[in-house]
Amino acid sequence: MKKSANQTKSKIVSAAWQLFYEQGFENTTVDEIIRLSGTSKGSFYHYFESKDSLIGSLAYLFDEKYVELERQLDYSKNTVDNMIHLTRELFMMIENTIDIELLSRLYAQQLSKRGEKELLDQSRLYYRLLKKLAQLGQERGEITRSKSVAEIVRLYAIAERALLYDWCLHGGEYSLTEYAGATMPLFLNGLKA
Repeated sequence: MKKSANQTKSKIVSAAWQLFYEQGFENTTVDEIIRLSGTSKGSFYHYFESKDSLIGSLAYLFDEKYVELERQLDYSKNTVDNMIHLTRELFMMIENTIDIELLSRLYAQQLSKRGEKELLDQSRLYYRLLKKLAQLGQERGEITRSKSVAEIVRLYAIAERALLYDWCLHGGEYSLTEYAGATMPLFLNGLKA
């Protein structure tokens, strides 16, 4: 039952973000989201109060990408290389499928919101995967042991959020993927053993 519920919510989120990208947030209706997702109005309102409440779901859309990326990881490769791969692939997805105005809204919402902050939800796959990689990197001697796994994950997440925030501030005037490709290795080199 829980898997079916998660699939329904995932269908709604995926359909919403596809429509937001294609026609803009303001021009997308709840009825269009329901139609594209193949769900019902009852299902929509079971998971979301309104279209505005979908903004926070972007963090979970990112996690859907991480499910795909986790399957692609080659754990025989250097851990830092795998972390760089994750960033590059996620940022490429963001750059090509997420409207920058909506990403900006997510950051604004997370800053002003009381209660749940989806970007900081430690139960997300994002944090679990980074923790797994940091632990593996430390076990192999590829990542410093002078910082805890939790600190490494936090620093990595801060670096990614900083890149995304800066990209939003600049209105997407540069390639997020290319800039992150040049910046994240510099940052991650500081975590190498």
